[in-house]
Amino acid sequence: MTEAETIKAAQNGNLAAFNRLVMTYQGLAFNVAARVMGDADAAADATQDAFIKAFKAIKQYRGGSFKSWLMRIVSNTCYDRLRYEQRRPHEPLEPEDGESDHAPHLLDPADPPETQVEQHEMAQMIQHAINQLPPDQRLILVLSDVEGFSYQEIAETTNLALGTVKSRLSRARTRLRDILRGQELLPAQYRQ
Repeated sequence: MTEAETIKAAQNGNLAAFNRLVMTYQGLAFNVAARVMGDADAAADATQDAFIKAFKAIKQYRGGSFKSWLMRIVSNTCYDRLRYEQRRPHEPLEPEDGESDHAPHLLDPADPPETQVEQHEMAQMIQHAINQLPPDQRLILVLSDVEGFSYQEIAETTNLALGTVKSRLSRARTRLRDILRGQELLPAQYRQ
């Protein structure tokens, strides 16, 4: 089944077809949500909510890039959750154990342990810096520089003009660079 046929079947109420769409896009949706939310648990919740919203709204999909349509739902769900958390701050029920989520499968086992630790610390530092960006800049930066979306795909996903996407991305990159320049662990070659 092509993606268009799968979407059509899902629009006609075929749950298995919608589940195929979920399987295709769940990694991308979670990655975007994780970068925007800055927390794996919140990202998992936002991703699940986004897929529920997409399931309820699948009949409203009218063509174009399904990926952009779905990522718009994911990004809007993340924004909704961030706004909710701003209005109602909360304390976690469980204390932080010092362990953070990371992707050990991305580390090269041939690298010495010191290199692996440095890479993990760098990834944490970059994510912390991304979390300091305003949500609108954070989303555009993640879609472009982490997920590799084109400017046009970002414009479709965010429902923004192409020029707005470019200017927000430029501001996000500049701000991210400034944040990272102040970090001690940033290698000297990146501090110029």
